[in-house]
Amino acid sequence: MNSFFSGWIPVAAICLPLFCSGENWNQGAGPNFDHTVKESPRPLEWSASLGKNVKWRTELPETGQSTPVVWGDRVFLTMVKPVDEPVKTASDIVALCLSAETGEVLWQREIVGGYQTKISAPFGDASAPSAMTDGEKVWFLNPAGRIVCFDFQGKEVWSRAVTSCSRGQPILFEGKLIFHRQVYHPDEHGHFTHENKDAPHEEWTQLQALNAETGEQVWLSECGVNMGCHPLVQFLGDGSAVLVVGRGGGHGPPEPEGVSMIHANDGATRWTLPIPGFMSTQTYPVVNGEVLIFQGSEHWWVDAESGKVNRKTSITKDVPVRRWTTEGRKTVTENLPSKKGRSITQGSNLRVGEYHYFRAYTANYLGRVNLKSGSVEYLELPLQLLREKGEQEQVLWNAEHRKEDLAAVTKKGWKNNVSYTSLVPNRVKNARGIKVMGDDRAVGNGWGHTASPLATAFGNRLYVPILSGLVFVIQADAEVFDESTVHAVNDLGTLGDAYTRASISTDGTVIYGRTIREVIAFE
Repeated sequence: MNSFFSGWIPVAAICLPLFCSGENWNQGAGPNFDHTVKESPRPLEWSASLGKNVKWRTELPETGQSTPVVWGDRVFLTMVKPVDEPVKTASDIVALCLSAETGEVLWQREIVGGYQTKISAPFGDASAPSAMTDGEKVWFLNPAGRIVCFDFQGKEVWSRAVTSCSRGQPILFEGKLIFHRQVYHPDEHGHFTHENKDAPHEEWTQLQALNAETGEQVWLSECGVNMGCHPLVQFLGDGSAVLVVGRGGGHGPPEPEGVSMIHANDGATRWTLPIPGFMSTQTYPVVNGEVLIFQGSEHWWVDAESGKVNRKTSITKDVPVRRWTTEGRKTVTENLPSKKGRSITQGSNLRVGEYHYFRAYTANYLGRVNLKSGSVEYLELPLQLLREKGEQEQVLWNAEHRKEDLAAVTKKGWKNNVSYTSLVPNRVKNARGIKVMGDDRAVGNGWGHTASPLATAFGNRLYVPILSGLVFVIQADAEVFDESTVHAVNDLGTLGDAYTRASISTDGTVIYGRTIREVIAFE
């Protein structure tokens, strides 16, 4: 499959660690709350476009963005309520329960929303939050207006009116449902304006926790939380559970910019670190007593006890990049540009072992920070890959390969060529052929300015999905960061039709992915 990528390891040559069959991916962030599990399932290599290692695939009648959540013989996800004509916004969603064995739809329930969200947008829509389950009940959040608890047969247990944000991932932790509380809403076109930047404290976006059994509020965080940040339940040395949250970003959020650590049991603030100009749209791991964050063009290590910055390193200045050239792979030293204080793709960072992985904001580079040495390195990955039955793979490496696209990109006012240079743009049509695109930027290839599908790690394998439906499988603990680190470039469907904002999930044996058109199980 990967004949174009000389030096990449074939699956037959990989010695896989043992995995435990039947592990449950019970929420978007997985069973360990940080998008990782210890075991590595097979297969490492698949292709939905070629039908390779596909167990089953279920066509969906409408677009959707949530990660497949798996418990035993059930798969849970959401989609937008089906439409009959091209639309740009949506409010209502449909909760789905599928058979994990066959992909058959077992039941579906409509969850009505209130405000409008941009449909299929590269920064989320009403169907973006993933379900949560404990094996007996399952909770679905429609951020546009309601959270509902069902039993496994689809009977409603309770329902509560709430408004949240379409970019966050709700968390099930110790009998509590933790997610953003969004007071102010987008306009009728699903767009957040800047008019809320001076809103009073009572209108700030905050984290809230509801009792999972009753839906009653347990706590509301004291500090504000940006709508695009991704808190993770993390544990300190004394075993206490905390969440690190960020404030600051686009669209004029009213909360003071910076980072705060809060207690997961009651939402109380442990400490706050003000950071002017902070871009909060990232995950926040806690490792060896330090919180890891990206600030502008730097990586910071912040003391988890005090909130003081221990050290910093540049992720853009004089960094080694393993590049593709027509003469072969070469390692070069580059100074990477930033844009409006951003150097990483929003939501793209994930800590795996001794490395903190992320995607560059202005190039199709996967980067990583060595948490011990502080060294930074990058690997160039393809912008796109076109894979068709009976045809040789086509690979697009960078914008220089498609100079004919540059005029069209500039005409549309899109200056970031890494985002919109493509072999095939996303068509953003549902399985019935209806265009369901509320944001023109959804045609992009998945690099650059987007809210990335969150990466996941199974054992020492990192799965990095991008909007076009490509999924890069990386040897996360490799000492040498070059082309041999990439085990496979997989796909979730035909290029142009495999648009996705969902993470890759697993039950320990089967790997699950989804696009706006279908759900696929790989085995």
